[in-house]
Amino acid sequence: MEQTARRIAAASAGGRSEVALLYAARAARGFGDGFAVIVLPAYLSEIGFSPFQIGLAAAVALLGSAVVTLAVGVLAAGRDLSSLLLIGAMAMAATGFVLPNVAHIVLILAVMFVGTMNPSTGDVGMLVPLEQTMLARDVANQHRTRTFAHYSLIGSAATAAGALAAASPDGLVALGASRIGALTSMFYLYAALGLVCTAFYSRLPHTETHLQRSEIKSLGASRCIVYKLAALFSLDSFAGGFAVPSLIALWLFERFDLSLATTSLFFFWSNALTAISYPIAAWLARHFGLINTMVFTHIPSSVCLILAALSPNLVLVLALLLVRSALSQMDVPTRTSYVMAVVTPAERTAAASVTAVPRSLASSVSPALAGALLATPFTGLPLVICGVLKIAYDLSLLFMFRHTKPPEEQN
Repeated sequence: MEQTARRIAAASAGGRSEVALLYAARAARGFGDGFAVIVLPAYLSEIGFSPFQIGLAAAVALLGSAVVTLAVGVLAAGRDLSSLLLIGAMAMAATGFVLPNVAHIVLILAVMFVGTMNPSTGDVGMLVPLEQTMLARDVANQHRTRTFAHYSLIGSAATAAGALAAASPDGLVALGASRIGALTSMFYLYAALGLVCTAFYSRLPHTETHLQRSEIKSLGASRCIVYKLAALFSLDSFAGGFAVPSLIALWLFERFDLSLATTSLFFFWSNALTAISYPIAAWLARHFGLINTMVFTHIPSSVCLILAALSPNLVLVLALLLVRSALSQMDVPTRTSYVMAVVTPAERTAAASVTAVPRSLASSVSPALAGALLATPFTGLPLVICGVLKIAYDLSLLFMFRHTKPPEEQN
């Protein structure tokens, strides 16, 4: 009895240590994502890219994320997840080192495809389903949503800090650095953060999932519900691709001539509000359910985005976008928790990948379209399209899954 208690205590301590390492890696990635989504369009504009080409680069990056994430979903089951995380972290470091050292558009698009620098912040890429699977593995149902809320909060808080760091090139220019050189230095910082993630992942235990390999399957009993969710999430991501942070930054640059420093300050507060929203989302989910929390926070955020696109006043636009930031990401921890809850433990890695890959594929199409639409007389059209499609997604999700409850809501 005493030995059993000791083993349980050791396993619990080990689980907490793994969660802490994953949280730390998420913070490092979030910081890099925070400045990358602002610096990337500024850098590409500086070297001569048009809005359409910047949108194309964003599309290619999301398409590459989808391909790699699909490979992870196929290969990860029963394998050492920590080794796959290490590969992803090293890819992050390589992306930061290589990107500023190529200039031709074809080479830049190639790096965007195989690399980890995305126009969105932290919600796509091969590392996401791996981290989600490891977090969900030892967490009880009643703690799952809270764990993912903490994971998302840490990521967004770090992203907010990274957004502030995006103003650093302006400071370097004031000290005498060239504009290109100052922007390039941020990519090397991104590479260094990839090495930091490598250090964190290297401390994770090199073990397979707790399930025996013979018990692991891609998708079985949950296939139907996962495919339905993947289809709906794809609509949401296709819509979101019209207003990824990099394109929002480009829209603010083009329409209101915002400086890099002002834009970085805006994104700091945007990400700070997003971070604050995650524990609130967990609280709402406990009282109103995961699906209701996802839908009834998302719809008002889409309305704010549409109104921002239609407003000619910069202050009102920024205020509406900040309100949107406080609401739009509450579905992130709740969505992840819901997917992990409605499948069996053996299917979690595959479910995370299958729901993530179509999202990345769908979102890889719309940024190029949005980049082209930014050149039209009504530059806010991509934002309007995003808001309308997201409302359609929310209503469809509510209609299709309002009666499919996770275990903690079935009492």
